Amino acid sequence: MGYLSFLPPDTKAAEVSLVEEQLKNIFKQFDTDHNGRLSKEELREAFRYLGAFLPGYRANRGLSYADANGDGEVDLKLELDDLVSYAFKLGYKVN
Repeated sequence: MGYLSFLPPDTKAAEVSLVEEQLKNIFKQFDTDHNGRLSKEELREAFRYLGAFLPGYRANRGLSYADANGDGEVDLKLELDDLVSYAFKLGYKVN
């Protein structure tokens, strides 16, 4: 399943503003080890996919914004909404 598989086929080639639910789905797909948490490396890859100029920086900022318990990861059940809120404010788009 591709990262854009949740979008209608005709929107893949165009620039699309992301809604919060789409951002949630994108972040969830970057949980490559399927442990229910996003590591800094997984966040960096997600922000790279989203087109961040400095994905490592965005991963660090997103982690500091969303990691409420300080364990160095974003829990997809407890902290994903905060991460999505951070990314949504940045206005990411998919090409």
